[in-house]
Amino acid sequence: MSADHALVERLGRARVLVLGDVMLDRYVYGSVERMSPEAPVPVLRQASLRAMAGGAGNVARNVAALGGKVVLIGLVGDDAAGRELAAMLGDEPGIASRLVVDPERATTVKTRFVAGRQQLLRLDDETAQPAAGSTAAALLAGLEAALPGVDIVLLSDYAKGVLGDEVLQRAIAKIHGAGKRLIVDPKSRDFRRYAGADLLTPNRSELAAATGISGEDDASVASAAREAIKSARLGAVLATRGERGMTLVAGSSPPLHLSAEAREVFDVSGAGDTVIATLASALAAGADLAQAARLANTAAGIATGKLGTAVVHPADLLGAIQARDVLASEAKVVALETALERIQRWRAAGDRIAFTNGCFDLIHPGHVSLLSQARGAADRLIVGLNSDASIHRLKGPDRPVQNETARGIVLASMSAVDLVLVFDEDTPIALIRAILPEVLVKGADYRLDQVVGADVVQSHGGRVMLAELLPGHSTTGTIARVGGKGRS
Repeated sequence: MSADHALVERLGRARVLVLGDVMLDRYVYGSVERMSPEAPVPVLRQASLRAMAGGAGNVARNVAALGGKVVLIGLVGDDAAGRELAAMLGDEPGIASRLVVDPERATTVKTRFVAGRQQLLRLDDETAQPAAGSTAAALLAGLEAALPGVDIVLLSDYAKGVLGDEVLQRAIAKIHGAGKRLIVDPKSRDFRRYAGADLLTPNRSELAAATGISGEDDASVASAAREAIKSARLGAVLATRGERGMTLVAGSSPPLHLSAEAREVFDVSGAGDTVIATLASALAAGADLAQAARLANTAAGIATGKLGTAVVHPADLLGAIQARDVLASEAKVVALETALERIQRWRAAGDRIAFTNGCFDLIHPGHVSLLSQARGAADRLIVGLNSDASIHRLKGPDRPVQNETARGIVLASMSAVDLVLVFDEDTPIALIRAILPEVLVKGADYRLDQVVGADVVQSHGGRVMLAELLPGHSTTGTIARVGGKGRS
């Protein structure tokens, strides 16, 4: 199981507190077939309506969808929209909503009109004055009561009034006083309002507005993030950059630039909520910042491919991780010229190279043991893989069972293997002469004088290792047991 798979399985342990601006997101879906005769605008023929919790409510929904438990503190009006929002959040498993009702304000409602994949118009109905007096006190009391039971706190600022000056600074003090980590999704141009946050997650335009640095490329985004960290006394910044992915800047470590994970973009609304929810859940589940950012980047790609302010589930993440791992595995199967370039970089960094070879047709525990031993003998392992034509000559017309593409991908998916090189000759001697590995590995069923390339490796100061074999495991035996015609 990969580290990312293990992390996804731990997300259910997360206990997250979300404080911020909740809102009701309405969607009016339909089709456009003509323009209005009254004005140059399209006429939307309504087909369906949909409503869901948005803003901080959507952040909470995403934490819960990932399996975690979340306490949501927000503000609604004493109106029909507020009651609808409270009812819908109350029905969400995993969410304990503690909404403060302020009769002096309206619940924030965003209504989007959508034709096909095109959003035509968004209508906002909101009251944005900062929470004050008894309303601010109720929000802070809810925060203080919930802090002991959570791992991490997330402030979701949509500038709708919850995180005004009267609440924000006192909230940060209470969170730090309780020893909890703090993530802030900012809206204000003045990042100093969030001073002391462990992680700030601005988008590209928010970061540019706050620092005066445009952030058009990787270097300038990293510079803007460092300026924000310095001026606002932040722990780290994760800048979300739309189609350019994300950039994480933390401490003295080099910036981590994550490319957007390629998929068809359907709807970007709510993607930022998914990012911070995944970040908070991953950090609460024990991930470091870099691993949490990578998982959040994967989640963002999934969210933009869904309709509306959608949530991401563990199964979505596991599917995306598996697809990404397959692509990464294919990238390990390379030509010799590419391999030699990588080997040169590895050796410059002080790495020692091990090499082994074989047909690896129907991977079994014996293969796994051999590869594990080979990888343990050096810093990098390169596997020479007999091509289909080579195996035909060596083992007969009924072999291999799997073609070289399938065999290469399976080998490359194993954590012990760093590169796979397919060779068409009967032996890998040409590869061994080109690579000159520090360790040449074969199974203990060979004698030293039978190992192809042993003399080459030893003459250059390397050694030959005969790996222990697991008894009872062979591809030929497996094929025979299932009625095949395998030959030794």
